[in-house]
Amino acid sequence: MTQTETPESSGGDVRLRGISKTYGSFTAVHPLDLTIPAGSFFALLGASGCGKTTTLRMIAGLEEPTTGTVELAGRDVTALPPYKRQVNTVFQNYALFPHLDIFENVAFGLRRRGIKSVAPQVEEMLDLVELGPMARRKPQQLSGGQQQRVAVARALINHPEVLLLDEPLGALDLKLRRQMQLELKRIQTEVGITFVHVTHDQEEAMTMADTVAVMNGGRVEQLGAPAELYENPATTFVANFLGTSNLIAAEVTEAGGEDLLLAAGGATLRLPARRCRTAARAGGQVLAGVRPEKVALAHADDAGEVPAGHNRLTGRVKDASFIGVSTQYVIDVPGVGELSVYEQNIGRDGRLVPGAETVAHWKPEHTFGLDAGQDISAGADLGEEAA
Repeated sequence: MTQTETPESSGGDVRLRGISKTYGSFTAVHPLDLTIPAGSFFALLGASGCGKTTTLRMIAGLEEPTTGTVELAGRDVTALPPYKRQVNTVFQNYALFPHLDIFENVAFGLRRRGIKSVAPQVEEMLDLVELGPMARRKPQQLSGGQQQRVAVARALINHPEVLLLDEPLGALDLKLRRQMQLELKRIQTEVGITFVHVTHDQEEAMTMADTVAVMNGGRVEQLGAPAELYENPATTFVANFLGTSNLIAAEVTEAGGEDLLLAAGGATLRLPARRCRTAARAGGQVLAGVRPEKVALAHADDAGEVPAGHNRLTGRVKDASFIGVSTQYVIDVPGVGELSVYEQNIGRDGRLVPGAETVAHWKPEHTFGLDAGQDISAGADLGEEAA
């Protein structure tokens, strides 16, 4: 699904209609139609310069759209300044007041609005982010993850309809970032308001979001649930940017049935017709894709044990890297190129060392098909940088 429209849904949504942003001759965001359902956790995912932060800033009112409108709960807010929109933003640097304790940081928005009795609401928010016992500490006395939770509590206490998160976990180390991914999802589930999260980190988006919009060059490449994007990428960019994909240039030898028959590397591969994103005909070209963790390896001596009906390619181990939970192999397949294979370290075959002959095999239903006219490496380098 490459279109950027989502189905009609109920009020309370964020709706972007024909929204775009240009700076002189540069187009940061091409005209975009997007609906973010009320109460959902929505992620804008992409590499630096793809337009995701600009889109977020237009929702916040920090950037004025060149064209189009921003609607919140059915109300056109395009011309409203940020403080008149029912949105709050959490940035990567948290922007906490160092001279105020945590309680007063969270209470700041309420006091600014002239509310006298702030304690019950502040205590409720601190309990939500599990920081109640730390209410009288200063920001510098907290860890990065705790400061991030304070920033979220300060934003939520104003009861916005939408919380915008701009790379909120980017300053944290890997272990803390993973903890905070679960924390943010828990908080969003408890409060039930719309979260719109901008990130370049694929794992972050897929862990937390109900829906992900993958952005590239100011456009949405594909929109959907994380599992759908991963299992059924619509473009080579999405296939490569969301994790790693093996994309094999193949010729269609037979079409018209439930499976397409493909020729690649001297072998015949099966591709379910329903998983092919392009019109395929005999004699035409497609890119056959398979994720590395879907592929298994058998030593050449055990080739006869490969299950009947599996897609299979014969090659030689070029590299094997032990990374704890799995071993990552690179297989050189004549006529195809290199295949990546990730195998869990349950029963490692010690014979699969560089130079060993092997058979890479997988179930046909794990194969997807893409238009061969696309750049086969689109998004690959970006995905590695963001991982």
